Amino acid sequence: MKRNHFYFFWRVVLLPFFKLIYRMKYVGRENVPENGAYILASNHRLATDPIMLGMGLKRQVLFMAKEELFKNKFISWFLRKLGAFPVSRGKADTGSIRHFENALENGALMGIFIEGTRSKDGEFLPPKNGCSLIAWDTKTPVIPVCHTKIGSRTVFHFGKPLSLEDMGFEKGGAREFRNASRVIMDHIKALRAEDLANYEAKSNG
Repeated sequence: MKRNHFYFFWRVVLLPFFKLIYRMKYVGRENVPENGAYILASNHRLATDPIMLGMGLKRQVLFMAKEELFKNKFISWFLRKLGAFPVSRGKADTGSIRHFENALENGALMGIFIEGTRSKDGEFLPPKNGCSLIAWDTKTPVIPVCHTKIGSRTVFHFGKPLSLEDMGFEKGGAREFRNASRVIMDHIKALRAEDLANYEAKSNG
């Protein structure tokens, strides 16, 4: 995809501020290929997750954003310049899904919050099927990502890409979408377990 200079300008401007406030740590960035279409499937804790997640990678990450954010003309202009696009939550928004799929077909790195909304207490919520549906429709690998607050750190852990076979796909359909969503979520949970175990080991060491 064509490099979005507006996106990377604001990334450089905002990075020092976010580092100071959130003390981000990124694990497994080598699991995100430098080129090609992939879906980053993450849990969701903070409104700033899309910004922080994207700051950890050399590539631009495109996200859907709730349509309410686009009601203000300036904010709408700013978000669209960053590559975000609106989605109607709580209903099937075929236009946004098609936009998402078109971006993947052009080799984009797309981000999606698999729980569909933010977790108020940081605990995992049941996964929605949108990510697995899009992965199947576009034949795109999914990279699980886990956001965890550990001590004073905000940790983003990128797992290894999951192929359609890894997610259990054979023919598609509702049952396979649900199963694939659980598989992705299980990998996200495993990343958190690994991070917490490493933190505890260092604390006790």
